[in-house]
Amino acid sequence: MTPASHTLTVGLLGYGYAGATFHAPLIRAVEGLELDRFASRSRDKVLERFPEATIHEDSSAVLGDPAVDLVVIATPNDTHFPLAEAALRAGKHVVVDKPFTLDLAEARALIALAEKTGRQLTVFHNRRWDSDFRSVHKAIDAGLVGDPTHLEIHFDRFRPQVRDRWREGDGPGAGVWFDLGPHLVDHALLLMGLPDWVTASLALQRRGARSADWAHVVLEFEDRRAILHASMLVAGGVPRFIVHGTGGTALKHGMDVQESQLLAGMTPGAPGWGEDPDPLVLYDAEGHASRLPAEHGDQREFYRLVAEAVRGRDANPVPPIQSLAVMAVIEAAERSAAEGCSVELPLTDAERAAWVASRAYGFTP
Repeated sequence: MTPASHTLTVGLLGYGYAGATFHAPLIRAVEGLELDRFASRSRDKVLERFPEATIHEDSSAVLGDPAVDLVVIATPNDTHFPLAEAALRAGKHVVVDKPFTLDLAEARALIALAEKTGRQLTVFHNRRWDSDFRSVHKAIDAGLVGDPTHLEIHFDRFRPQVRDRWREGDGPGAGVWFDLGPHLVDHALLLMGLPDWVTASLALQRRGARSADWAHVVLEFEDRRAILHASMLVAGGVPRFIVHGTGGTALKHGMDVQESQLLAGMTPGAPGWGEDPDPLVLYDAEGHASRLPAEHGDQREFYRLVAEAVRGRDANPVPPIQSLAVMAVIEAAERSAAEGCSVELPLTDAERAAWVASRAYGFTP
């Protein structure tokens, strides 16, 4: 356990899109976290925003630094497992960007290692603190749609040109399902629970696509269903969230604004941070519509809670068993799409029980 008054030194591995856009500014905005160790080949880019930083090209230098308390892994997906394993063995607390790993076996191995070393291990499911998800979560919790029977979540973009980057390549962990799928799955599990079966279709739709850029996944829960959809060819779009229930319907059209604010250079916590002008629309049993102001989004809360967990003052905001369940759905969907069949969720009875128990101490919006 780290002393409660101790400022935690953070080492960030990777300073590409995720590291520069999300992790670095969010960490910097949380009191009690000090980000000044980096492993990146983009030295000049780091120094523009962190002129006093210590920068290494090799991650081993950060992992071997005794001053580093928390290691954040924001590197390509196929490096998540080896880097997280090395960080845990070096005695560091670890945050891994999504997806947790490439498969369920790697996720299980990291969780076992974290338990053995007594270190905190968590996955950057930052969109739990998005305005759109928080608004829908609150509405369901308040019973505004009755018992939810149909959930539909979209994460669509309009990017018709395939870019030359690893996320859109043909290597391990590339493609829209590994990129956006973890967010969709994490939200669905928090709102609906663990599914019994997973049925998926993945496709390459853009000219020159090297990995799946369209994903449609159905989660089956006895008589309930959740539809998860991601595409790179949606210009107008559909509602971000649709929830049908025994008491009505909830629609959230617009997405959370924090990513666009970060890209525009806004400092997390500045006036207007996370303010979403798009309301949640509710339809009652008679079809009458009402509008509720969207909840504020604030992804800083992820790192604030990680710091509290490392200090022993609060629970891990994303318990590892919840990230394991996300990987179980990701893997089941990959298999379903490849084999053209529905796949049972590949979790053991013990893992299912642990997931249910985690709901008592995990995420709260």
